[in-house]
Amino acid sequence: MQPLVSVDWLREHLDDPAVVILEVSTEREPTARYFREGHIPGAHFAWWKTLCWDEADREFPPPEEMTRRLRALGVSDDSHLVLVGDPIQFATYPYWALALSGLDHVASVLDGGRALWASRGLPLTSEAPPPPAPGTVTPRGAGEPARVGRDDVRAHLGDPERVLVDMRTDEEFSGERVSPATSPFDHGAERAGRIPGAKHLYFERLLDGEGRFLGADGIGEQLSSVGATPDADVVTYCRLSHRASLGWFAATRLLGWSNVRVYDGSWTEWGSIVGFPVER
Repeated sequence: MQPLVSVDWLREHLDDPAVVILEVSTEREPTARYFREGHIPGAHFAWWKTLCWDEADREFPPPEEMTRRLRALGVSDDSHLVLVGDPIQFATYPYWALALSGLDHVASVLDGGRALWASRGLPLTSEAPPPPAPGTVTPRGAGEPARVGRDDVRAHLGDPERVLVDMRTDEEFSGERVSPATSPFDHGAERAGRIPGAKHLYFERLLDGEGRFLGADGIGEQLSSVGATPDADVVTYCRLSHRASLGWFAATRLLGWSNVRVYDGSWTEWGSIVGFPVER
């Protein structure tokens, strides 16, 4: 299954019973943007934490629980789950989470996300879709080893074979802020700065002016500008790993690289651990 689909493709497949559309939002409840401004017809709503995290801690659920969640959305092995990010990195993040559980074989990301769909004047509705019939999707394999933990990152500080890519804003990378300037509060970690030796590549440099992914040549050029190559050991991070997942998706799914992983604790973890080094 193609990992990336266009808004034109989705418009042509809105009535396809095999297509399951899921709008993944930063908002906890669907009563706000989902109903107020409308959503893609037939799209179900998910808050990203409810979809991707364990109910008790900041950890991904085991594959059997991710499978249960997809089945509750009506996803089967012959389904095509289209993840609609609001914004787009909130589609690449659950795609990455599904890959960890061996479930990405049924999923695609909508290129440009909800913002592009709306800006093109494509249909939106405030009507909620009917509850789906339970699906029967099953994991394919043991899942992709696409994440690393803090101890791995620390152990490889200064490793010439490791390319650590920070995908946050200039202000976050420099240590001026902990969170993006668009955030109403500057919070998320006890300290500001970056992981020592990290290279800076703001995630939006992998997107065009409409929020769509660049072509393969453009993505490759951006990654190579910070030393990331098909042969390097590449680890991406940001603040919560959403933007980092977009870099992982671009490299692995659009370029076919097999050597890219995400540090999922990202800056919220690293910047709060006593004794872990910080560069500014």
